[in-house]
Amino acid sequence: MTINPAISLAITGASGMPYALRLLQLLIAAGEPIYLMVSQAAQVVLATESDLKLPGRPDALQAFLSDYFQAQPKQLQVFGREQWMAPPASGSNAPRAMVVCPCSTGTLSAIAHGASNNLIERAADVMLKERRPLILLVREMPLSAIHLQQMSRLAELGVTIMPAAPGFYHRPQQIADLVDFVVARILDHLGVAHQLLPRWGAAE
Repeated sequence: MTINPAISLAITGASGMPYALRLLQLLIAAGEPIYLMVSQAAQVVLATESDLKLPGRPDALQAFLSDYFQAQPKQLQVFGREQWMAPPASGSNAPRAMVVCPCSTGTLSAIAHGASNNLIERAADVMLKERRPLILLVREMPLSAIHLQQMSRLAELGVTIMPAAPGFYHRPQQIADLVDFVVARILDHLGVAHQLLPRWGAAE
């Protein structure tokens, strides 16, 4: 079976929008085809944490982000929350990997229980059933026992749980350095080459 080369990126309503925007920027720069899904809560948080004034309609958002990040024609496709005919909604055309960045604990719970009440949740459910890579950049603290139980449950199913917890051994000088640390780890797990920061133990 031919695997769809696209990467699904879902942005949900947790704090951490700089991670999502930087990841989207670098995936586009790397030439990766991207399926983008943005929750309603994410629209609110994006307006709080960035200066971008993003349109709400999927087609308008696609045009805006494609222009902003200089995407190639048709490289970026944005889907609505109930666009059930979108490729990520079916295992017959599932993308090669999916990242939820940032991942709210509400989305974490829905994925852990197979809710599939919107396209983001359904797309994640497809990744699980098709045994494709699924990465959740969970952003919450402190974590309750419920959060930990759900993360453990998904980890046992092969999901990569990646809390937004940047390291400091690369001596970050600004917030962008912390963002790049986390985004670099996501890119590593997606198999996308980058030079965001030096590797641990590599010669200077």
